[in-house]
Amino acid sequence: MVDKYPNFNELRKLEREGHDFAIVLSRRYGSDTAVIAPHGGAIEHGTSEIAKAIAGDTYHLYCFEGRKNKTNRNLHITSINFDEPQAVAMVAECSQVVAVHGLAGHTEEVEVSGKDVELRGRIHASLEKAGFASRIVTSGPYAAANAHNICNRGRAGKGAQLEITCGLRDRLRAEPKLLEDFAEAVRQAIKRK
Repeated sequence: MVDKYPNFNELRKLEREGHDFAIVLSRRYGSDTAVIAPHGGAIEHGTSEIAKAIAGDTYHLYCFEGRKNKTNRNLHITSINFDEPQAVAMVAECSQVVAVHGLAGHTEEVEVSGKDVELRGRIHASLEKAGFASRIVTSGPYAAANAHNICNRGRAGKGAQLEITCGLRDRLRAEPKLLEDFAEAVRQAIKRK
């Protein structure tokens, strides 16, 4: 599906902050890692909650959240065009960036991608060790290999992207302990840099 808006500037001409969308931003003193959900709220359900759980009180958090009664998909700006200024500024200050996204499908799995080969490998291994189905993706539409992808715009010029299926997101939302296990697995991978 083609995005309605090519960038944030075009989106904000027709959509209202506080009504149609919200920006959630939490900075953590001493952190050089950002956890982001650029398609949060009702755009890709569950991604905000997962990003918040991973960030906890330790890592910077950014969520762009759809808050409309319907047509939240219209707020989706693809990751290579995602240029909301607060997100860009936060990511630019960080050496590690982890982006949380939603993927279609009722299976329960995670596709881990991005230009940060070491980080994506650590996240994949940590998720598998915690019992989650995970695979590394290096090509195709979810490879997050483009330098303009918001996850790759940090100080290091590389980041990691988690594409989490609808089936797993639904389960994580329904089972708080499982969500905490998932978040802890990702946090352990982030810590080991």
